[in-house]
Amino acid sequence: MDGIITIENIVAALAAAGSFVTIMGIAMGLMQRDQLASRMKAVAARREELSRQQKAKFQQRMRLQPKAHVGAMRTFLESLKLENLIGSKQTRNRMFQAGWRNPSAPVTFAFTRVAVPVALMILVAFFSYVLKKEPPAFPMLMLLLAGAAVFGFYLPNLVVSNAIQKRQQVLTRAFPDALDLLVICVEAGLSIEAAFSRVADEIAEACPPLAEELGLTTAELAFLGDRRQAFENLSDRTGLAAAKSLATSLIQAEKYGTPVALALRVLSQENRDTRMAKAEKKAGALPAQLTVPMILFFLPVLFIVIIGPAVIQAMAAFKGG
Repeated sequence: MDGIITIENIVAALAAAGSFVTIMGIAMGLMQRDQLASRMKAVAARREELSRQQKAKFQQRMRLQPKAHVGAMRTFLESLKLENLIGSKQTRNRMFQAGWRNPSAPVTFAFTRVAVPVALMILVAFFSYVLKKEPPAFPMLMLLLAGAAVFGFYLPNLVVSNAIQKRQQVLTRAFPDALDLLVICVEAGLSIEAAFSRVADEIAEACPPLAEELGLTTAELAFLGDRRQAFENLSDRTGLAAAKSLATSLIQAEKYGTPVALALRVLSQENRDTRMAKAEKKAGALPAQLTVPMILFFLPVLFIVIIGPAVIQAMAAFKGG
């Protein structure tokens, strides 16, 4: 035993252990570098794949040629010098907010604003002169035609505003949940593009319009050179104050280097508080809204139940007397 434990053997053992630790340290460093490189390659490949998919979708949309009637409507509007109404940013944003993404939607909207008043005026004149034996007087006819023209001019705007309002209500209900999912994805280490893509997949069944908006934002982040423009486009397409706040928060986070997860968490809590405040406001307005139905439906029944027996007894006494 004394022959084994010698200074030479101890030095050799320590040298062997040091060599083993050194080799393992170098090997582990190389393995970690290889893992990091493979992860970076996977992220780059995934981003390129998303970019190719989104570019293919947009190129497929661009290859779709407009139909003949769309070209005729565009030619008619250009002859009336109304091409500014077709290409205006406000009109395109309103079409996007209503959920109408077809490139022909602004053309159709502008054409209906011109065609509907004329069609209603023709219908009024037809009903006035053909279906009636005695046509109305000229001033009354002019008043009817003017009313039909005004109603037809504002009717397309009313239809678009109604569609925008309904779609924004759907988006508003689902937006806080989407923000919560964004917070979870970002805090888990995903990038903004991957977080938007994942949230769009998760929320597609619950709220398809919001999933579509997030998917379009993912596509724009993949191939647009300016990320700020992609966030601003999300705000313009939805028209929501919450989406505007989200775009501003993400733009400021990228500009000043602030933590994205913290900004999203604060924004998510604000949206939750806003939705709770709206619910409390509706609950507080219920008593005032129920006053008229109670007066119309409950009080008459109550009076009949209370006064009915007395009236029946008085009628019986009157007949018996």
